[in-house]
Amino acid sequence: MWYELTKEFIYGIVGLEGKLADALHFFIYDTVKIWFLLLTIIFAVSFLRTWVNTEYVRAHLQGKSALYGHVGASLFGIITPFCSCSAIPLFLGFIQARIPVGVTFSYLISAPMNNEIAIAMLFGLFGWKVTAIYIGFGLMVAIIGGYFIGKMGAEKEILLDVKPIDSELEAGLVSLTVKERAKEAWGYTLDIFKKIYLYVLLGVGVGAWIHGYIPTDFIARYTGEGNPFAVIIAVMMGIPMYSNAAGVMPLVEVLTGKGMLLGTALSFMMAVTALSLPEALILKKIISIRLIGLFFAIVGSGIIIIGYLFNTIL
Repeated sequence: MWYELTKEFIYGIVGLEGKLADALHFFIYDTVKIWFLLLTIIFAVSFLRTWVNTEYVRAHLQGKSALYGHVGASLFGIITPFCSCSAIPLFLGFIQARIPVGVTFSYLISAPMNNEIAIAMLFGLFGWKVTAIYIGFGLMVAIIGGYFIGKMGAEKEILLDVKPIDSELEAGLVSLTVKERAKEAWGYTLDIFKKIYLYVLLGVGVGAWIHGYIPTDFIARYTGEGNPFAVIIAVMMGIPMYSNAAGVMPLVEVLTGKGMLLGTALSFMMAVTALSLPEALILKKIISIRLIGLFFAIVGSGIIIIGYLFNTIL
């Protein structure tokens, strides 16, 4: 219904046609749709999250087995709507709580890649099946990546003198009424929305320009099914960029519509959100260059493998 209304407005009422009309129609339709999805799903997840606080999760992970820690930290990343740089403070909190470094990396990988913003937009643009596969593969990269980093003695690569918490953390639950939870969730939702709505506008704007003006054959030629190196190229292109899921997802939608295979497009998105040069610069003050390189190599390789698997499955 919204698609038809925006189409009638652009082509009928305003009377535009051609490439400009196509781009403007895409921009208005996608912007409002994505904003609605973000507000709805972030509120739902934020409301559920009011039952658990960060200290509870840190306390719960403290002292648990490695496998349990990797899985738990990766799942926790789903409910924290952080970009790769914003997740670093909590990454430090995990280290301070003496949670193994490999487990903290599982969180650092998962948080920007699998958070509710990415899930909401994936579901709205590609449906539940693609979303479920993406979440599964994203968790796999986070768990396995963190596991391998932990096995390589990463503790000695921590440069920052983080004062550990000597006492055991208390695993306390948050006690609020339903009304208070809803109020807190809505306030949090608006706060997150204010931080990302411009990224949505920017992402949709770029996507609209590609949608209206870039020929399908151009994109398909370099990143379509005929290029066996398309996934690798997409990941290498994504790493230097810096954006959150809200900014890059509209671009993914357009690229797939122009002929890029879905696995290749999602690999590009994973590389943009989970790996970025600003993240590396911040981490340089916390961990060694060797560990940063190891982190990028393991996660980048995992994303490339998942891109090819995604293309094979779909």
